[in-house]
Amino acid sequence: MKTKGLSGAVLTAAIGMAALSAQAQVVVIISAKNPISKLSADQVSQIFLGQAKSFYTGGQAEAVDQAEGSGPRNEFYQKVTGKNAAQVKAHWAKLSFSGAAQPPKALPDNHAVVKLVAENPKYIGYVDKAAVDASVKVVLAP
Repeated sequence: MKTKGLSGAVLTAAIGMAALSAQAQVVVIISAKNPISKLSADQVSQIFLGQAKSFYTGGQAEAVDQAEGSGPRNEFYQKVTGKNAAQVKAHWAKLSFSGAAQPPKALPDNHAVVKLVAENPKYIGYVDKAAVDASVKVVLAP
């Protein structure tokens, strides 16, 4: 009988953790070395949709995506650009085919994005807020 109670508690905890994970806040980050302190949602949207290349005074900005289908990626694009995953994919297919622009490089997870962005001030990415450390700074919390 105690085993069922314990299983129920474990199941309840797992469901609670899944709910928290689904509600994680995505934030836009840049290197702590970058002098910029804030960007608007419109500026970030333009960078990630290939409509603008600059936020960084030292040269061309480079956006970094997370893996296609990931929670942070879907949440980011919906909140910042108002587009769902299929719309973003279609947008980039059109730009790539015309030769106008290439989509941002996709990295596997929050840790990889933080590491790359921290190393170079020209990169901009998005991660779950919990992944932010002192090597990067939040410039937008949509």
